[in-house]
Amino acid sequence: MDGKHMQIGEVAARTELSLRTIRHYEETGLVAPSARSQGGFRLYTEADVARLMVIRRMKPLGFTLDEMRALLEATDRLDSVKELPPKEREELLDRLRGFEEAAQQRVADLRTQLARAEEFAATLRRRLPRTAAPVRTP
Repeated sequence: MDGKHMQIGEVAARTELSLRTIRHYEETGLVAPSARSQGGFRLYTEADVARLMVIRRMKPLGFTLDEMRALLEATDRLDSVKELPPKEREELLDRLRGFEEAAQQRVADLRTQLARAEEFAATLRRRLPRTAAPVRTP
């Protein structure tokens, strides 16, 4: 290997995704290894890792695989074609704006859920009897 490619184990460590999850994303067409070694091992580039990071960041916000695919297709098209027709470029940018707005709304929803969970934990904590700090012996 020339140092430009990584095997799936290194990609898994860098992205904090399991091997199984990376393979699943490959099976669903969200990401594909850039190459294969002579032994048939999947080989990934920094661009592949960046793509997996986009997917990883979308997952906790509840985006579906189809939504992930749509976003990746839009960004791929914007990145791969230098001179897009203005109408197509604007449509792709509108799609990105829609994803950005959806992400912002989902983040706000998660903040609300977190605040409610913290309130609940605090309510439970207040109901527990207060105990003296444990005595430490030398």
